[in-house]
Amino acid sequence: MPRNVGSIDRLLRALLGIFLIAAPFVTGWPLFEATWATVVACLAGGVMLAVAASRFCPIYSLVGIKTCKA
Repeated sequence: MPRNVGSIDRLLRALLGIFLIAAPFVTGWPLFEATWATVVACLAGGVMLAVAASRFCPIYSLVGIKTCKA
């Protein structure tokens, strides 16, 4: 898999992933009283962390976007 996620994009995805996984458990927002919202937030956070770790985004690949320099 060729890399298509740059450093800043990777950092933002990692931070967003951590937030999405932690939010249902620490914020106390009424949205997360529904189980489906917690599951969706954790899945989305996991995907964000996986993309940040692998530096490959399938959606970027389909659209032809590349945020890394090399």
